[in-house]
Amino acid sequence: MLPEVEAWLHGRTTSSADWPVRALMDAKGATRISVVLPARNEAETVGEIVSAIRRDLVEEVPLVDELIVIDSRSTDETAAQAVQAGAKVFAQDEILCDLHPLDGKGEALWKSLAVSTGDLVVFVDADLREFRTSFVTGLLGPLLADPSIVYVKGCYDRPLSEIQGGGGRVTELVARPLLNLHWPQLAGFVQPLAGEYAGRRSALERVPFVTGYGVELGLLIDLLDLAGLDALAQVDLGRRVHSHQSTEALGGMAGQIMYTAWSRLERQDRIVSLHSPFPQLTQFRRGLSGHDPVVRDVAVAERPPMMTIPHYAARGR
Repeated sequence: MLPEVEAWLHGRTTSSADWPVRALMDAKGATRISVVLPARNEAETVGEIVSAIRRDLVEEVPLVDELIVIDSRSTDETAAQAVQAGAKVFAQDEILCDLHPLDGKGEALWKSLAVSTGDLVVFVDADLREFRTSFVTGLLGPLLADPSIVYVKGCYDRPLSEIQGGGGRVTELVARPLLNLHWPQLAGFVQPLAGEYAGRRSALERVPFVTGYGVELGLLIDLLDLAGLDALAQVDLGRRVHSHQSTEALGGMAGQIMYTAWSRLERQDRIVSLHSPFPQLTQFRRGLSGHDPVVRDVAVAERPPMMTIPHYAARGR
């Protein structure tokens, strides 16, 4: 680990317990805060998360000004559950609808900037179980306490079938090796692919958003480039429990993350590219006559910085 990363790890890592909600209210002042949940077919969990945030951080203590769910083409009752729990719900494809719609979580996150109004924006995945509102307050703490910090990542333990630390397979097998090889300044992030993070709008609107599963890696790399390591922080949120995907699905995610890393290596002149990466990933499933190939596209589209979109810029942000 680089010496500056070791210093950052000790100086820019805190715990959610370090940020009690009453202290955050004292620091909030006129700062407007939005919480955004990107959701696709999360009817089982989204309502409980929204209800908890609304109860603890809107009604009991008015820390959060805006609670938004971006419904990413759900085919279940995600939108209805979110509305019933008290969130403002937007359909992903109805935001900036003059643009050609793209797929993926990153598209929902990017479009949320166009419909939210907070100076600080907190992103929380909608599939969390055992959710605690300290996830939100923990992420807000460093941003409210230190104006030089522009982006905060959550970190936590991720059990897999009750095996402590068994989750995060794509992180350990793909993302962490890539970051250590090419962006060693980011080696101190415990969970670089964490779905819980918060940032200043003034920074988030100035970086591109990968529309697929590479969005978290892309944001981390691009915000490092934009603001520098000392403007980034992480908060230990404890334990994160959520549904886990199959190894096959994780392979597709890994492919998108590697594709995202490649684009950043090219853009930052860290590699001399002699070819373009092939956008298809071939995997295999056992069929009646043997192993059948399954081919998926792992190329990732990318949205430009939101501040370059005329409709958004016209808002005067």
